[in-house]
Amino acid sequence: MRMESIDMTEKNIDRIAALFPNCITEALDEEHSTPDHKVYKKAVNFDMLRQMLSADVVEGDEAYEFTWVGKKAAIVEANKPIRKTLRPCKEESVNWDTTENLYIEGDNLDVLKLLQESYLGKVKMIYIDPPYNTGHDFVYPDSFIMDNEEYNEGTGYFDEDGNVNFKRENSVTAGKYHSDWCSMIYSRLLLARNLLTEDGVIFISIDDNEQENLKKICDEIFSRDNYVAELIWDLGTGTTAGHFTRGHEYILCYTKNKNNLPNFKNYNSGESIVHGALKKISYKNPAVEITFPAGFEYEGTNAVFTGELGDSEKEYILSDKMEFKDGKLVNPTTIRAGFAMRKQVEDFIAGREVFDTKGQRVKRFYFNSKGILFYEKEKTIINPRTVLTGIANTKMGTTELGNLFDNKFFDFPKPSVIIGYLVRLVTNENSIILDFFSGSATTAHAVMQLNAEDCGHRKFIMVQLPEKCDEQSEAHKAGYKTICEIGKERIRRAAKKITDENPSATFDGGFRVFKLDDSNMNDVYYSAGEYTQGLLSMLESNVKEDRTDLDLLFGCLLEWGLPLSMPYTSEQIEGCTVHTYNKGDLIACFDENIPDSVIKEIAKRQPLRAVFRDSSFNGSPAKINVGEIFKMLAPDTRVKVI
Repeated sequence: MRMESIDMTEKNIDRIAALFPNCITEALDEEHSTPDHKVYKKAVNFDMLRQMLSADVVEGDEAYEFTWVGKKAAIVEANKPIRKTLRPCKEESVNWDTTENLYIEGDNLDVLKLLQESYLGKVKMIYIDPPYNTGHDFVYPDSFIMDNEEYNEGTGYFDEDGNVNFKRENSVTAGKYHSDWCSMIYSRLLLARNLLTEDGVIFISIDDNEQENLKKICDEIFSRDNYVAELIWDLGTGTTAGHFTRGHEYILCYTKNKNNLPNFKNYNSGESIVHGALKKISYKNPAVEITFPAGFEYEGTNAVFTGELGDSEKEYILSDKMEFKDGKLVNPTTIRAGFAMRKQVEDFIAGREVFDTKGQRVKRFYFNSKGILFYEKEKTIINPRTVLTGIANTKMGTTELGNLFDNKFFDFPKPSVIIGYLVRLVTNENSIILDFFSGSATTAHAVMQLNAEDCGHRKFIMVQLPEKCDEQSEAHKAGYKTICEIGKERIRRAAKKITDENPSATFDGGFRVFKLDDSNMNDVYYSAGEYTQGLLSMLESNVKEDRTDLDLLFGCLLEWGLPLSMPYTSEQIEGCTVHTYNKGDLIACFDENIPDSVIKEIAKRQPLRAVFRDSSFNGSPAKINVGEIFKMLAPDTRVKVI
């Protein structure tokens, strides 16, 4: 019994930890420590908390914990708002109207920012295979606290012709070799954590170059308490690295909240495991008496037992004897023992359905041929080994991609089977899986394959920077100018291959393509003296001239935090184009000078949200009239004018 009131300081620290786990550290508990025994308690790193709540770099010492040059700037970069959007690209999509999968082209830092509302707490699994910082991989072009021009000039972001230099090296001779990489991954993981469900899991592939730093970063962002495992993937082959041949890579695994993470399911139906039902009698596990009814199952045929049975786990027969005939107990028999599952045994005898502490169904209790109590349960839960052997090797990934394209475009792509293994472990049939370093889209391939095998409806979101293929590469010679073009084509070909190999399977082999771009809204600012008549006419519309209805529709979805994968319809009402998203989650009309009759028709449908553009109305009175129409016909509808 707690003989004191609740420690509100501790409660408040826990609340902060739930929002900002990277702001929690340890401090000496002076009240409960002794010279011979140090006790530590949770404490708030107020410098870090101030930084998380600030849009600017907070001055102060960064050296008393795991830190690097630019860490605070990376936090600022992650929290900094952007004026960008995702523009739909129907012509490059597959099954646009029906698919729930997404392929997004653009810098993943900006994309993760744009997905914060629409996919907050909705992603069950994230898998990423980020650049390994070998000295030759590009580092994503984050500006941190420098403006873009300063940063681009200082880091070689653009080449001498003014093109984006995706292939610039993060050389070991650079002063910020590890700092650049740590800042790059830190800001992205900060944003990625928000997207996970409360029982969501992230897997991160990494090699020796940054494994140690990545582990510390993940401990900070996800909290050490939410560390699940560090998997060692046996590559099945090796490369000579110094004195040893390196034959493994790491896959770090963390969860959003370990308390909510269920045990991993075993998908091999019908598999069972057998355990002894007794434990050694002790203070914590005292002996109790249970009477087993006549007819109780026996593994043998005929036998008689008396007295004491078993070795370390003793079983005492209190009745005159325990007799079995034809595999059944002849008479009720009382046994005294240290039962490992006393309540389950009693429930089983009473005819109730029985489950173990992990939720696995106990199929039966029975006495084995030596008269010792055992039980058999369904193996619906597995505890996989942290060393992944015999699942896949690196050559399989190269062969898999080569077979799809009849060519070699990547040196060491991950095999889809290793990612499929992870997806199967932690997702259910309706989960969303995100990969924001998607490369050749192996994760999408794995998700489609698994859906085809178990009739699942998992959805994938692939995000990839449109990195240019080297002009001398086989990919470029084959007509693929960017990695994104390879990724999209890989999904198309993989879907066809899976369909050909599984004609009866039903799975979503399509994807909607979106491309990161500047905001749909005009963002040019002029001082009062710069306005001219020509400029005023140009600024009559606050929407950029090249933007379509679909651009505006999906931009509104991001603004309102709606998913990008739902179905929608477009129809003509009195000559105006009206878009209805997901059966009324949102209705939009972006035509000029919309008549009141169309506004009333939209309001009668009582959507959750309605959106129009500013130029849809001829002045403020018309806008006020729209508000009055919705107040009368759809008072609960949220109306927005862009």
